[in-house]
Amino acid sequence: MKLVTFDEGRVGHVVGDEVVELDVPDMRTWFELGGVVLETGTRLPLADVRLRAPIVPKKFFHTAGNFREHHEESKRVGWSHPVLPWIVFFQNVDAIIGTEDPIVYPEALTNELDYELELAVVIGKAGAFFSPEEARDYIAGYLVFNDITARDIQREEMKSGVFCLSKSIDTFCPIGPWIVTPEEVGDPRDLTMELRVNGESRQRSHTGRMSVTVEEIISHYSPMGYSPGDIVSTGTVSGVAGFSEDAESLYLRPGDVVEAEIEGVGVLRNPVVAWAERHPPRASATAAV
Repeated sequence: MKLVTFDEGRVGHVVGDEVVELDVPDMRTWFELGGVVLETGTRLPLADVRLRAPIVPKKFFHTAGNFREHHEESKRVGWSHPVLPWIVFFQNVDAIIGTEDPIVYPEALTNELDYELELAVVIGKAGAFFSPEEARDYIAGYLVFNDITARDIQREEMKSGVFCLSKSIDTFCPIGPWIVTPEEVGDPRDLTMELRVNGESRQRSHTGRMSVTVEEIISHYSPMGYSPGDIVSTGTVSGVAGFSEDAESLYLRPGDVVEAEIEGVGVLRNPVVAWAERHPPRASATAAV
């Protein structure tokens, strides 16, 4: 099943080329109810709806360092700090955007805007302190996540060992295009992954190259406690701009279009736009005469 949030926050699931609306106020509530909700009777052509970010979770658990190939490429270019396994931090949920939504380039803050393709997992029920063997029962869906990162800011943050601003600026958290339930995805360890910029392949890998499994990741973070609809990312693969030998030529710029694709999950597509395009200067107020 493909679960979508569309238009002005309506919830539905995709059947063929249609969206069947569900009688629930938002996607997180759908998970809180265990998916036991009724249809409204409304069916719309998928091509006619505007897909939004499929869910806004209470918590977004962010994993770094799970793909060792990403660590190895960082060593080739002398990155400031090692990309160690089991790095976890929280993402700013207010930075979440959906497919086709623009990534806004904050030129006053960064000159090194980068991409990171990741598989993300949606948690289906509340729980804490459980084993990897039990973790499978908590997996309710998968989506594509593009972890947009300001590398110049990140290098400074890594001196303290904390990621925050570099990955949490407004619009830096594209997810989508929908949530795909586990029975439709199959084995999460057997999915090809590719990220393209303007049609050019930049990242290409496979979920089978993870250092630890999805279940191990979810179990490892479970002492912090999960709520239905929470998201857990699983780390990026090699091929990011910032760890290449010619990073400057590969960083994102306004006008670029980024497509993040994971087999069985979908394609998350986002244009990059200049700050001024989304935040035009305000007209100066003039005093009445």
